[in-house]
Amino acid sequence: MAIPVRLEETARGEDDRRSSPSAARNRQDILDALRPRLPATGAVLEIASGTGEHAVHFAQALPGLRFAPTERDPEGLASCVAWRRHAGIANLAEPRALDVERDPWPAGPFDAVLAINFLHIAPWSACVAFLEGASRVLRDGGVCCVYGAMFRSGREPEPSNLAFDERLRECDPGLGVRHLDAVLDAARPLRLVEVVDMPNNNVLVVLRRPASGVSD
Repeated sequence: MAIPVRLEETARGEDDRRSSPSAARNRQDILDALRPRLPATGAVLEIASGTGEHAVHFAQALPGLRFAPTERDPEGLASCVAWRRHAGIANLAEPRALDVERDPWPAGPFDAVLAINFLHIAPWSACVAFLEGASRVLRDGGVCCVYGAMFRSGREPEPSNLAFDERLRECDPGLGVRHLDAVLDAARPLRLVEVVDMPNNNVLVVLRRPASGVSD
């Protein structure tokens, strides 16, 4: 899997911490949406943690959950490590390197798996690997929350998402804003719980792993 394309410049501090303008803008909105949809206690695996700022923000706000960040990009992983060291939060695990297509996943089971702005900047094979991996490591009843831009059947595509999709495909034809129907098809046996409308034409897709023995 190639390292996902970078869509924004991140500022670097005195250490390896990087600051993402988009993370600063959306982290509270995402937290507000996640809070009622995550369990009060348990373990959360974050895929493609980027700079690590989301994990720090969520762990500070949700002390009953233990967050485990992962990142494929070496610079991003170093930023995640530096942010954890700087924040000194007990419920934030040591970040680990993870290529969802090649590396062994943490064994779990996890109560939740989280991915923010990942599906559109990774090849479709990595999107499928992410969804398959999430279904493996989630406990029965665990949730998978996916945030980002998506096209949805029965809705006129937003001009900003069309422009974003074009920009992504100019960077790499294998990237692009994903269609929700394709994501749901690849996510089986995870089941759709809800699609939450978010600011700036993004969505939070909430999936759940059914109990063992429960079929569609």
